[in-house]
Amino acid sequence: MSDLHTDDFRAADFQDLEHVEFLNGTELYFEQVGPKNSPSSDPNSKTTLVYLHGGPGYNSYSFRSIIGEELERYPMIYLDQRGSGRSSPLEGDLNIDTLTDDLEALREFLKLERIIPLGHGFGAVVALEYARRFPHRTEKVIVINPWLQMPELALEMLHHAAKAAGEVFKDPKVEVLEKTPEGEFPMVGTARVEQAFDLYSAYKLLNQMQFQDDQSRMRLEFADVESQLLGGAEVQGSLVAQGLWEFEYLPFLLEVKRPIWVIAGVHDQTSYPNQADPLIDLAGAEILELEAAHYPWIDDPEGFVDALERAIQG
Repeated sequence: MSDLHTDDFRAADFQDLEHVEFLNGTELYFEQVGPKNSPSSDPNSKTTLVYLHGGPGYNSYSFRSIIGEELERYPMIYLDQRGSGRSSPLEGDLNIDTLTDDLEALREFLKLERIIPLGHGFGAVVALEYARRFPHRTEKVIVINPWLQMPELALEMLHHAAKAAGEVFKDPKVEVLEKTPEGEFPMVGTARVEQAFDLYSAYKLLNQMQFQDDQSRMRLEFADVESQLLGGAEVQGSLVAQGLWEFEYLPFLLEVKRPIWVIAGVHDQTSYPNQADPLIDLAGAEILELEAAHYPWIDDPEGFVDALERAIQG
């Protein structure tokens, strides 16, 4: 951990460093790479992107290791979010507000005037919520294959699980609604996921929905083995206990006033099109479609870099 005081440095002092800092009540791991001129020292330089991984409870290592060299023209921060990756283990409960506050604490620590949150999967929620709560600190938002409607995602997973298992699809929604006592929230999404995983292996199901082929899957798994990072279960467990599978971000989209860009892999069966379309319909987002699945920087690295450049410059 650094022993520098926040008045003693600029963001450029953390360039190309692996760093752990105590922020917002926890130790957060981040790397800052890219051009040497930081936005805090050069007002004409590019705005810093902050990569927000999905999972929830994953890490930024694989994104950095697989596509990082192609992105070094941009000032970029790779953040392992609270309780994930190389950040300290989760203590207590976790929610979206806390993850958003962590991002603001990091921006403030590095003295960055504005940032571009770059959220993948569930990380898109944090990116959008940051823009909603801190519009004056957000230049724009870029999301990659977002997960914004968890009950809808659970329904898609159940469809695929039933098909893979050779079983008749049956949505438990009506039964859950009928059995839920008055005054309690019906846990429809949770019931869908539990039924999906009863029908078919969670590992196989997500692989089939998120990858175009075994080669792409193995590329990501190799990076995960290389990272030697374990964990994420505590983050997932905390969010699930608080109703993760019932969460829908759509009611908040109308309150996001910053420009939104969506990079969508059209073969990602967890996100496209049901998770991406509401961003266009409700928030006026621009969408860039790629012949890729959930990890477009693996399936189409050149296309992904070009799409990211268009989103940044747009």
